[in-house]
Amino acid sequence: MKAPHPERVRRGGDARKSGRAAEAVAAAWLILKGWRIIGFRLDVGGIEIDILARRGSVLAVVEVKQRADIDSALASVGAVQQARLYRAAESLAARRRDLSGLSVRLDMVALAPGRLPRHIPDAWSRGL
Repeated sequence: MKAPHPERVRRGGDARKSGRAAEAVAAAWLILKGWRIIGFRLDVGGIEIDILARRGSVLAVVEVKQRADIDSALASVGAVQQARLYRAAESLAARRRDLSGLSVRLDMVALAPGRLPRHIPDAWSRGL
């Protein structure tokens, strides 16, 4: 197997750092809005949940996207990924007594340069 090009390795590292920073900003924003963060970058059966958060009876799988605008962020998560994230959250909720019985939904926190984060509850069912 051929080694990856050094430039590709550098870009991948930069993307990971940027993604982690975006997740930290998103988590802080959610906390300010009254959410309790359950976990970051959770691997559930090979599916990564960026942020798992709870407020009241809602368990939110929060996908964090940093893009030029919110429409681009929403479009960056396709139907297959949405279904995987939802299944991962339901599986996790079923295995953990403290999460069972909660209403599971897919949210997004979209980040764009020069703008405050935007939390979009039930991001893909609203047709935004």
